Amino acid sequence: MPWLEPLETLSVTLATLGGSLLEFLGILCIFVGIFATARLAIKILRHRKRVVLPFVQIRLKFGLWLALALEFQLGADILSTAIAPSNDALIRLSVIAVIRTFLNYFLNKEIEAQLEFRERAIAHNHPPLFLIDSPTEFMEIPRDDSKPHSPQP
Repeated sequence: MPWLEPLETLSVTLATLGGSLLEFLGILCIFVGIFATARLAIKILRHRKRVVLPFVQIRLKFGLWLALALEFQLGADILSTAIAPSNDALIRLSVIAVIRTFLNYFLNKEIEAQLEFRERAIAHNHPPLFLIDSPTEFMEIPRDDSKPHSPQP
């Protein structure tokens, strides 16, 4: 049917454009994650006397950005597979989906553990190791210079 050819060309063009945009966003997320993680690492090094587990905060910060980048990459691969579903494209899509699923699962487990740790610290009148008041301040150290409270018996 000749009238379907322009529609097919348009859908291939949109899928190619969307895939390229999603790949760019994935790369951008990785670079923003590197910058945000480096910024957090510098803050932690400046205030390391107040922070008990800085490595966990740094790793989770970067892991969250990587998970977001993998989401964009998965979307790009879905679009490219929709255009030309080859065996290589399907295998690549499957591998990325499995990696993203495992990464998100374990990141969520670690975040839940950190939130539980934070709640216990608050319940025992200890200052939290990080704030979760807003998405932009996630995993940041407190800005005040107050000393942590000593544990009460």
